[in-house]
Amino acid sequence: MTNHSISSRGETFFLNLRFLLIVCVFIGNAIEPLITRLHGMEALYMWIFTFHMPLFVFVTGYFAKSNLFGGAGRKVLLQIAMQYMIFQTLYLALDALLFHVHNTHYSYFAPYLLLWFLASHFCWRLLLIMLQKLTPLQQVITAVLLGVLVGYLPVDGVWLSISRTLVFFPFFIIGYHFSYARLKLLFTHKVKIFALSASALLFLWIALGGLNISPGWLYGNMTYGQLGQIAWYTGIFRMLLYILQALAAASFLAFVPWRKSSITDMGRRTLYVFLLHGFIVRLAALSPIYSWIHSDVASLVLVAAAVALTLLLCQPFVRKLAAPLIEPSVQWIVDLEHRATHSFGTSAASKH
Repeated sequence: MTNHSISSRGETFFLNLRFLLIVCVFIGNAIEPLITRLHGMEALYMWIFTFHMPLFVFVTGYFAKSNLFGGAGRKVLLQIAMQYMIFQTLYLALDALLFHVHNTHYSYFAPYLLLWFLASHFCWRLLLIMLQKLTPLQQVITAVLLGVLVGYLPVDGVWLSISRTLVFFPFFIIGYHFSYARLKLLFTHKVKIFALSASALLFLWIALGGLNISPGWLYGNMTYGQLGQIAWYTGIFRMLLYILQALAAASFLAFVPWRKSSITDMGRRTLYVFLLHGFIVRLAALSPIYSWIHSDVASLVLVAAAVALTLLLCQPFVRKLAAPLIEPSVQWIVDLEHRATHSFGTSAASKH
């Protein structure tokens, strides 16, 4: 199987998008404790969650074009596995000692909060490899059906990240097959203005109470039973939600700059923000910060802080300090595998 290529202009656009999304991730997680008492923050939170996880999965699929198969693909899987083990250990240890998050499963089979993305990314790659004999359209249809059907399982959706893996799998496939050149042709100036307006109207609609659903529907980590919806037709609602998320995601693309800039380079280091910002958010939850915020205006300071901290965690010095944890070398595992294979081959040959 040959690898897909990623054009330099396509890479620039998607790195810019990835940076904007990690800003949204940090803001969303930072304001979550406020959404039950500040309507403006609830609207912002729900607006962000209509698109930011689907788009992040979409971008991840796009960048998987060049390293899904072969040796490069195995290295990525090994690195994801190591990242997961390292940060699952760190987060679980700190939770037991300090954070004490409600309903935490102290198990390596239940990803800790944001670490679901690593577990799911690992599975998305394997699932897509399994579906390679299908056409792209057949892959998407299969993934949508799996995303709808997983909600009917009588299980806790967090185990093995099974719910989010299947719910967001369609966006990974679409990203993998996505054509930047086609986007460039379709996204004319008029279309961009329309998309910006659509995104603004979506926020207004949410602020006016138009999206009156539990945030759990947007998280994708709960089955229908956990959401309190056990009717046979509940899967239809998830299909409608897919349409909303696709439209919200497409509209948000209008905010993304096309040209290379300072955020493009920072877009290469979003994994550092993703894995490290959880520590900041959990520490903030332990502090009295949230008890000081009593208005939407005051909460904007928190939003600004989230943006500033995103910029900070994207800096090269953070990568230099944290690289051993976040981008651990897996070459030693590859070398070990080669030596074991060579030894086995030599041993088998000597018997003949």
